Amino acid sequence: MHEFQTIIEPFRIHSVEPVAMTTREEREEELARAGYNLFNVPGPRVLVDLLTDSGTGAMSSEQWAGLQRGDESYAGSASWTRFREAVGELFPFEHLIPTHQGRAAEKILFSALGGPGKTIPNNTHFDTTRANVEFTGAVALDLPVPEALVPASRHPFKGNMDVDALRRVLAEHDVPVVFVTLTNNSGGGQPVSMANLRAVREACGEVPLFLDACRFAENAWFVKLREDGYADTPVPDIVREMASLADGMTMSAKKDPLANIGGWLAMDDGALAEQCRNLLILTEGFPTYGGMAGRDMDAIAQGLREAVDEDYLRYRIRSTEYLGEALDRAGIPVVLPVGGHAVYIDARAFLPQVPPLEYPGQALAVALYREGGIRGCEIGTVMFGRRADGSEEPAPMDLVRLAIPRRTYTQSHVDYVIEVCERVARRAGELRGLRIVEEPPALRHFTARFEPL
Repeated sequence: MHEFQTIIEPFRIHSVEPVAMTTREEREEELARAGYNLFNVPGPRVLVDLLTDSGTGAMSSEQWAGLQRGDESYAGSASWTRFREAVGELFPFEHLIPTHQGRAAEKILFSALGGPGKTIPNNTHFDTTRANVEFTGAVALDLPVPEALVPASRHPFKGNMDVDALRRVLAEHDVPVVFVTLTNNSGGGQPVSMANLRAVREACGEVPLFLDACRFAENAWFVKLREDGYADTPVPDIVREMASLADGMTMSAKKDPLANIGGWLAMDDGALAEQCRNLLILTEGFPTYGGMAGRDMDAIAQGLREAVDEDYLRYRIRSTEYLGEALDRAGIPVVLPVGGHAVYIDARAFLPQVPPLEYPGQALAVALYREGGIRGCEIGTVMFGRRADGSEEPAPMDLVRLAIPRRTYTQSHVDYVIEVCERVARRAGELRGLRIVEEPPALRHFTARFEPL
C-alpha cells in the first residue's frame, strides 16, 4: 500500500458527533462573553476544535469494548493488571503509579523532588510542568538547542536539549532531576533524537533523568524516519530504547495513548516511589487505580497498543504535515519542519505590527475563531510571559498551536482550516493586539480575560 501517494486513514468511521455551524456575528458575541479567551468559549460553539490534542481524540471500537471490561474493584482490579502489563511492555520501569492525568504525576513528583534552591532543567517545560515546578519554589529552566528558537529552521530534531548548557547547569546548581519532553510541545511539537537522549543520559551521571513522554510514539516515529540506523527498527523497540535511557517518566495518557483521561508516574527508585505513593494516596487514590476508573485503565491499555501501530503513525504524522505544508505554501509562517501533533503558526512573523506584550499569538487565535470558528491555542507570551516575581517579559516565541485531535477530523475539515487561515492572512495587517484585564496568579492563559486594543 505504501507505494501510493495518498495515505488514507487506517480506520473507518464508526460513530459521528454533530458539529453546530455558527455565523460570524454569533462568534463575535461568544468572544465578547469569553473575554477574548478561547478557553472560555463553550465547545459546542466551536466548529473545528484545535485547542489541544489532549483527551480530544476518538477512541477505537476495541477501546470502547475495554470500557465494558472495566473492573471497578477498589484494590487490585483486573483492569489494573491489564494496564500495568501494557505500560510495562513499552516502559519497563519497576514502579508504576497511576494518576488521573499528567499534571497529577508532575505534582506528586515535584512535591517529592522540588523545593527552594533546586533547579530542574528540561529541553522546554510545558505549562503545567513549569507551574508544578515553580509551585514548589524550584526554578524551571529551559535548555533548548539554538535551532529550536528559529521557527524557519529545518533541523530534523529541534526538540533536542542543549547538552553543553546542561553540563554547566549540573555543575553550578542543585539539580534533583533532569527532564526531557518528547516531543517538545512548547517548541513546535519537535522530536528529540536518540543520540541527543543518550548524550543527556551521559551528562546526567548520577542525577536521575525523567521523560515527559506523553507523545512518545510520535517521537519514536520521527526517530525511525529521520535518524540514521533506525529505519528498520520497529517503533515499539525504539520506545523501549528511549525508556532504557531514563530513570523514570511522567505521562498524560490523553495524548499518544489515545485515551480521554488518565496518566501515570513511573520510576526505578524504590525509595522515591514509596514517597510518591504516599502522596498519591493523599491526593489521588489507592495505588492500583490512582485517579482513574478501571474502565479508563482498560482504554489506555488498548490505546498503547494502537499508538505504536506504524500504519496509524504514518497517517497521523502525514495528516499533520498536510496542514503545515499547505500553510507554508500559502506564505503563512509556520514552525518547520512540521511537528507531530500540531502545526504552529509564527504569530510574531504573521503580525509584525503587534508587539509581544500586546500578545500577537492571542490576537491571531482570536482572529481564526472569529473568521471561521477554529479554536487554536496561544503558545507564547500569554502562556509563558509572567515571571515568578510577578514581572512580565516576552516569551522566546509567540506561536499559535493548531493541535490535531487523533482520529477525529477528516481531510475536508483540514482543508477548511487552510482556507480560513488564508483568509485571515489576507487581512493580517488590520489586526491589533489585546490587553489583559483579569488574570489569576498561575497558569493565567486558562482563565485570563482580555479586551482588544
